[in-house]
Amino acid sequence: MNPWTSERDKRGCFSHSPCRTCSHLDLCPLGCYISLCTHSLPSIPLLPLAIFLPCIHPIMASSDSSTLSHQAHAPHQSSPQKKPPGIPLKRRLEAGEQIYGAFHLSFSPWTAEVLGWAGYDFVVVDMEHGAGDTFEAVPVLQALAVTGTPAVLRVANNDPVLIKKALDLGPQGIMIPMVDSVEDATKAVAACRYPPKGIRGVAYNVVRASRYGLDPTYLDKCEDDLFIMVQIESLQAAKDILDIASVEGIDCVQIGPLDLTASAGFLRSDNRETVKTLLRKAENSLLSSPNKVAYLSGFAVPDDPPQALYKRGYDLVLGAVDVALFRDAATADIKKSKAPTCSPIAAD
Repeated sequence: MNPWTSERDKRGCFSHSPCRTCSHLDLCPLGCYISLCTHSLPSIPLLPLAIFLPCIHPIMASSDSSTLSHQAHAPHQSSPQKKPPGIPLKRRLEAGEQIYGAFHLSFSPWTAEVLGWAGYDFVVVDMEHGAGDTFEAVPVLQALAVTGTPAVLRVANNDPVLIKKALDLGPQGIMIPMVDSVEDATKAVAACRYPPKGIRGVAYNVVRASRYGLDPTYLDKCEDDLFIMVQIESLQAAKDILDIASVEGIDCVQIGPLDLTASAGFLRSDNRETVKTLLRKAENSLLSSPNKVAYLSGFAVPDDPPQALYKRGYDLVLGAVDVALFRDAATADIKKSKAPTCSPIAAD
């Protein structure tokens, strides 16, 4: 008897249970058999040799299917406590949660998967300052999905073409930089909506966002579920933050401290008090509004940590960047472990 069980769920995909004999489960979520236990081998059908090659997909095509762990030959370890997968960001915020996320710039599926398993509430895959584009973003999104971690794609510009390509990949949210006015915000929302509400190009029957046309409910839910974030990064945007946040369809405004302070002429300034004054003025314009028009998101820094932002009323906080985490860990290791520098050996 085959110790594996498989059945098709309502979406038409397979749901696998671990081996009943040893509880081993090492299937790539995209279907590649990686390191199946020996109890399963006699009953596996003959399959193309390619799928027995080392899997290159430490990933999953949908966050709904995140119950499979990818642990080839690794000892079972407990993961950090995470919210049950499948709860959209918008629903969590509507329930009053304050959530914490990280930026992903390296476009490595491996580091993305680490961020997901570590327990971040969401991850922003950065196509503005990161190394990749939409093609490179796909395996990163898949890696995050296997951990049940919502992904937000940051596009490089408030451009309908870039937004369209990003949305076709199926992120839970989109972050649009340099939104300086109500007109910019209106343009951003229109790029996220299909006609007649907007101008998004139509290919929902073949793109990843709709499971390549296999999700019959996609059109019914895609616009309601999408979390639209716009970035406030100039003095003009900071001045008009309340009007921008009030544009129909804007779910969240993200204050970008570096661009905002550079806009004010302090690119190289170490004057944190000046920076704080700019940020507080922008955030207070929104937080002092009698009606909550949009969620507020911000960046944590050493002298303004996440708990301080939450206390002031922020709904989302981003406090880590994958390359910076790696850089800091590497330099700390060098400082701790490298042998003292020796004097050069004199030449004979």
